[in-house]
Amino acid sequence: MAGNITFTMIKPTAYKNGHAGKIIDQILGAGFTFKAMKQVHLTAEQAGQFYAVHKARPFYGELVEFMSSGPIIAAVLEKDNAVEDYRTFIGATNPAEAAEGTIRKQFATSIGENAVHGSDSDENAWIEANFFFSNFEMV
Repeated sequence: MAGNITFTMIKPTAYKNGHAGKIIDQILGAGFTFKAMKQVHLTAEQAGQFYAVHKARPFYGELVEFMSSGPIIAAVLEKDNAVEDYRTFIGATNPAEAAEGTIRKQFATSIGENAVHGSDSDENAWIEANFFFSNFEMV
């Protein structure tokens, strides 16, 4: 099944600003299927564990603080070529550079609060999905 799933999160600011439903509708409209989805409020420790790969980067502390600042929606999506297609669909990390019509162009408030997360590889999609969901939950 490698290549058929990706992991996403609707981040706290997009959630707080009422964009979760619109984002979910657009994900479905782009041909993705939700295999698992839940709303959670990460603790700083959980956000730090999830983003541990960025621990040495200067933005790590701000990222952890932001990601633990409010509820998020975590989801596993399925579609052929899921990782690449989803990354194209959501747009560049910096919303100022994101293509028109992409999720980040429409709903991000800044590069740090860029509306959604998207896995960057098939391997990371599985790692990230398994951080939030058991195999039983991914139907």
